[in-house]
Amino acid sequence: MEIFTTKIALNQRLLKLLNEQKTIGLVPTMGALHAGHLSLIKKSKNDNDITIATIFVNPTQFNKPSDLLKYPRPTQADVSILENVGCDILFLPAETEMYSSTETWHYNVGAIANELEGAHRPGHFKGVTQIVYKLFSLIPADRAYFGQKDFQQFLVIKQLVAYFKLGVELLCCPIIRETDGLALSSRNIHLSETQRKKALLLSATLNNIKNNYTTLPLADLLQKAKTAFKGISDVKLDYIEIRDKDTLAPIVQYKTPNAVALIAAEVGDTRLIDNMMLD
Repeated sequence: MEIFTTKIALNQRLLKLLNEQKTIGLVPTMGALHAGHLSLIKKSKNDNDITIATIFVNPTQFNKPSDLLKYPRPTQADVSILENVGCDILFLPAETEMYSSTETWHYNVGAIANELEGAHRPGHFKGVTQIVYKLFSLIPADRAYFGQKDFQQFLVIKQLVAYFKLGVELLCCPIIRETDGLALSSRNIHLSETQRKKALLLSATLNNIKNNYTTLPLADLLQKAKTAFKGISDVKLDYIEIRDKDTLAPIVQYKTPNAVALIAAEVGDTRLIDNMMLD
């Protein structure tokens, strides 16, 4: 695996790949890699001649400085993982390589930025679009791969690509879960054994909604879901919603297809998100 830390060096390598007419798959990450990330790498390797992963903990998408500081950065372990899975190129820039001190970003994310995660993490999606635009402008990928766990983020990026006509195909890949149902996340490392057991309530709630979506009224489904979190110590439900999976508009009609259930909760000091398609 080739590792590049500067845009200039990476660009020189990319020019050679373009001259060779190689197809390129891009997997942007913030590191702390797990099996979910590796599923994206494997999918990209299956679809493209060359797979490029990026590891960059993007400061502009953190609305809490403390959250940025505690974000795991096991870089050497991540490099070994990517090598073992057969990633071709890793872009591993420093913050100064990606941002100047006077930089601004004026893209209007739109109404979707005020929904769900956007409402609980002000400015988050503006930071996401800022770094993704940089990566897509730097790396002429044919396809880019994202995990379904950050489903709202995927829709935001899809909107960004359409707005700037970036010409990259976006693929949303299924959530990878532990055998007990917990969605894999780099943040899971912060959970104690007791907290991890409580975190299973997120996937259990989504499964209950999926299993009863066509038989129970929406109001009853959501009320039952919210009630399940009451009285659980060290767990705070942020939201549980059923939305249109293309637009994130609220689902108001019973048994509407094309729906997704989305959930977010704080377990101890760790914020977790999850979702499940209902159609």
